[in-house]
Amino acid sequence: KAWNVLALDGSNWQRIDLFNFQRDIEGRVVENISKRCGGFLRKLSLRGCQGVGDNALRTFAQNCRNIEVLNLNGCTKITDATCTSLSKFCSKLRHLDLASCTSITNLSLKALSEGCPLLEQLNISWCDQVTKDGIQALVRGCGGLKALFLRGCTQLEDEALKYIGAHCPELVTLNLQTCLQITDDGLITICRGCHKLQSLCASGCSNITDAILNALGQNCPRLRILEVARCSQLTDVGFTTLARNCHELEKMDLEECVQITDSTLIQLSIHCPRLQVLSLSHCELITDDGIRHLGNGACAHDRLEVIELDNCPLITDASLEHLKSCHSLERIELYDCQQITRAGIKRLRTHLPNIKVHAYFAPVTPPPSVGGSRQRFCRCCIIL
Repeated sequence: KAWNVLALDGSNWQRIDLFNFQRDIEGRVVENISKRCGGFLRKLSLRGCQGVGDNALRTFAQNCRNIEVLNLNGCTKITDATCTSLSKFCSKLRHLDLASCTSITNLSLKALSEGCPLLEQLNISWCDQVTKDGIQALVRGCGGLKALFLRGCTQLEDEALKYIGAHCPELVTLNLQTCLQITDDGLITICRGCHKLQSLCASGCSNITDAILNALGQNCPRLRILEVARCSQLTDVGFTTLARNCHELEKMDLEECVQITDSTLIQLSIHCPRLQVLSLSHCELITDDGIRHLGNGACAHDRLEVIELDNCPLITDASLEHLKSCHSLERIELYDCQQITRAGIKRLRTHLPNIKVHAYFAPVTPPPSVGGSRQRFCRCCIIL
């Protein structure tokens, strides 16, 4: 009986994560939890609970007015009505995740702005109905935002970023992946207004140029994470400015930044001693010499953990030799590096026995059949 009393005591249920039960969770379950926990509940994750809708969350908001962290990622039944309820009853909300709630519109952001002034972190990735008007409304009431995830919000333009830059000086993390309309103008405003920025993802924003890297170098010295995959206009010139000014860089995703050369690696090796993760996949101008500088750089011996070199055709076994002194190296990607050999990987493993090496070697083509014209087949090739 005592255990039963404790189990049903709302004060013991301050944090609840229902992700493992997402297929079974329906609205009534959330309503019952909210009635049991009441004002004690501070953190709730309903990630992936597609059976939960606006009515259940209205009851939840009324009962759990001290909620601070709420994850509704993938709750596809959610509409603007839920944000209206949160605005009305949950003024202490700090973190809200609405990723993939595709019915969310500008009305939700306006409601949050009016009723949740303490909001610090908001994820509206893939809410592709949101436009600059919603962002404008949001930042006017939630100027303390520290993290904003806008991945896949394809309607956003530079004007939206200008509102963020003007009203969110505390911003630390910004994700704009595949916001295809973004250009230099909008991101430069972010750099100038958000000097505390530590993490920026602009992967897939193919319109940006070196002007962004210059603005980051001049305005955001605390930058730790930069993801600019598929931004093919970026060059060594921009990365040189960035490296010389942003010495705290830890993770860089430069996949398909096809114009960069060994010059970028030289600058990173000199100026970025904290570098841990570096993706250079499809950077086809990178050579062994660039990897040599990286292997001799300040980050090499006890920092560098991951390096991705997929589809770098000029990389040979010599690069693996240059990386043998990187004692913290945990993983290296070498898919479609045609000049890498099994022997080279084996030699690397003698120095770094725990490293994970991801590479692919095509099977040896079998010899032609003697005296016959029969087509040869193998498991990996349709016809040899």
